[in-house]
Amino acid sequence: MIPLRIDAAAVEPVSVAELRAYLRFDSDDGGTEDGLLQALITAVRASLEIETRRILLPGRYRIALPAWPPDGQVPLPLSPLVAVTRAGLAGAEGVTDLDVGLVRPGPDPVEAPCLLVDPAVPDSAGRTILIEVAAGFGGDGPAMPAPLRLAILRLAAARYEHRGDEADAVRSDTADLAAPFRRMRL
Repeated sequence: MIPLRIDAAAVEPVSVAELRAYLRFDSDDGGTEDGLLQALITAVRASLEIETRRILLPGRYRIALPAWPPDGQVPLPLSPLVAVTRAGLAGAEGVTDLDVGLVRPGPDPVEAPCLLVDPAVPDSAGRTILIEVAAGFGGDGPAMPAPLRLAILRLAAARYEHRGDEADAVRSDTADLAAPFRRMRL
């Protein structure tokens, strides 16, 4: 089961204006580097999502299951998990929505994101189970921790300052900021 992003926020967790202020840019340059700064913010955010195994940009994800889990739990690689937005059974006749509450987020949506399936859920009867969830910091989810915002600023600034160079020294500093938020695998 691989969650597919079906919708995402259009705004990065750190703005170009914030990065310009962090870099101490002169306001007289007319924003000639804004495209590059935006690309750096996006790239850094994506790399920190991989490093921490957390979703730093809020979005909606779709999960498809062939059958309901026997133990009633569906572990998800989406942290923080915010809400279940839709659950249904897909077959040849289309998607039949399930009642709200039959599939809900587990008790720890940040450290152990999972879905809890009510025993009253109808049998899938060979149909595909489709579940849509909202996940990520910001938006309706929890606010992004300050160290992660600082990590985005520092790493984007380092990549700007060292274009074409290796920024390994700054990378270790940013990794230290992100380390407490990294989800571990068993």
